[in-house]
Amino acid sequence: MKKIIALAIICAAVLTLFAGCKKNEAAQIGSAADLVDKRIGVQEGTTGESYVQDNVEGAKLSSYKSGMDAALALKNGQLDAVVLDELPAQEIVKQNDDLKILDESLTTESYAIAVRKGDTELLNSINATLKRIKEDGTFEKFTNAFMPASGEIEVLQPKETSGDTIKMGTNAAFKPFEYLEGSDIVGFDICLSAEIAADAGKKLEVVNMDFNALITALSSGTVDFVAAGMTADAERMQSVDFSDPYYDATQVIIVKK
Repeated sequence: MKKIIALAIICAAVLTLFAGCKKNEAAQIGSAADLVDKRIGVQEGTTGESYVQDNVEGAKLSSYKSGMDAALALKNGQLDAVVLDELPAQEIVKQNDDLKILDESLTTESYAIAVRKGDTELLNSINATLKRIKEDGTFEKFTNAFMPASGEIEVLQPKETSGDTIKMGTNAAFKPFEYLEGSDIVGFDICLSAEIAADAGKKLEVVNMDFNALITALSSGTVDFVAAGMTADAERMQSVDFSDPYYDATQVIIVKK
């Protein structure tokens, strides 16, 4: 009798373990239509988060501090997919050969630089810098370095700046726009912001924080402008003013191979 009871306990334990493994297996996703009712990870406060909330029926949404955190949860079987901006997604997939990006894009959007509502002087200065660097080849230089058609990123050093301090808020977890290289914050937006500061006769200070804290920090005066691969959408425009757009992006889906 004891042997029968022991055998029953062992069988129950095996079944429980099997059920747990099945629960952590990622669902097969081949398109946006397959996202319905799935476990989806996003970076908090981003367009990807808004997209899933507004467009994916029954989504079990989990928001993370960074796209990489969401990707790790996907690798560990806690998610079925991650929705993220295309270029950061490409960088994540480069570092994780068990992940891939589906061919289908979800949305198109434009990145712009945010300033406090009514700060026309700074906004005009930023737009003038954007116009200048697009005309003189500086913008193309930054694009070729941080977003190469092939090969590795070339990390450029931002222009030296001096004068009174101007603070730029960002979230250094969004490669190639802003990310940590050792202890240094580097990326496309850092070089772009240095050009803005130099043209304004200011010394650039980069302030790193969570993405969803950036608008509040800008509104409160903690930072003077935000450059963080931020989409100029209608909701944010209620709180801040945006520069001319400087990059067109798309949202994509990351899944396990």
